[in-house]
Amino acid sequence: MTFSDRLAEAVRRKGPLCVGIDPRWESLPAAYRAGRHLPAEAPEMAELEHPLRAAAIVGGFVTRVLELVEPYCGVVKPQAAFFELLGPAGTAALQGALRDARHLGLVSILDAKRGDIASTATAYADAAFAGCKIDGQTLPVWDADSLTINPYLGRDAVEPFLTAAKAADRGTFVLVRTSNPGAGLFQDLVCDGKPLYRHVAAAVAEWNASTLGACGLGDVGAVVGATHPRELVELRAAMPDVWLLVPGYGAQGGTAADVRAAYRADGLGAVVNSSRGVTFPFHPDDPDWEAKVVAAAQKAQAELRG
Repeated sequence: MTFSDRLAEAVRRKGPLCVGIDPRWESLPAAYRAGRHLPAEAPEMAELEHPLRAAAIVGGFVTRVLELVEPYCGVVKPQAAFFELLGPAGTAALQGALRDARHLGLVSILDAKRGDIASTATAYADAAFAGCKIDGQTLPVWDADSLTINPYLGRDAVEPFLTAAKAADRGTFVLVRTSNPGAGLFQDLVCDGKPLYRHVAAAVAEWNASTLGACGLGDVGAVVGATHPRELVELRAAMPDVWLLVPGYGAQGGTAADVRAAYRADGLGAVVNSSRGVTFPFHPDDPDWEAKVVAAAQKAQAELRG
């Protein structure tokens, strides 16, 4: 089954909610930060700030969050930076998060925004998808279902990712119109009568055209922020067969009404990300933090299903 068809199946079953996994240390439940939920095999170290111990704590928290949200979403998006912040042990925790997502039947989007050229891009792509090839063996690294990529360096920075994704039946999400406040500095610059993001959208539509699955959508997606509802309408029309990854819903200010234009008439076509709004809807000292995560996931699922 193609990536796009797996994603369509997940959205049909549970709706378009994508839960972003951004494990911020200062926001973790106090009991986790104190080490009271460390797995038995975790390193026994007194210093809470020690990267090995911190990574074990973060990994345990992420595993629990995935278990809590799984009934309400079919897609999760781990943000690589928050794991890499903890060093090598943090990257092992990211690997564990992706593995847990796979075991729970969740489609994963590794949010790393990779972008480079030639052999460097190929190395990034192999790490994300098929794995590392050594002496005739392929060793899994991230084994993600999809990856966010940055197209700024041009076609030769994108093609290695598209090639690797196609070979492994995985997907990509290309940054087109992002949700951050400063996005317009470059993305809104007008070239040949159109803003830059429209040129990127046209390229994404072209790259996607040969990858369509049975659902009528392809494996090359686009990142389009919920904080730009007018552009969302415009870009849905410009990329009718492209999956949209829509950040900015929830804590960043985007609403369920803002993202309705992202969906096709059949209800497919978009996954809508909420990170802090679902993962951290509690105060670190709240003893009932799990119930608040579940309630936030239920609420987001219901809002987005409309």
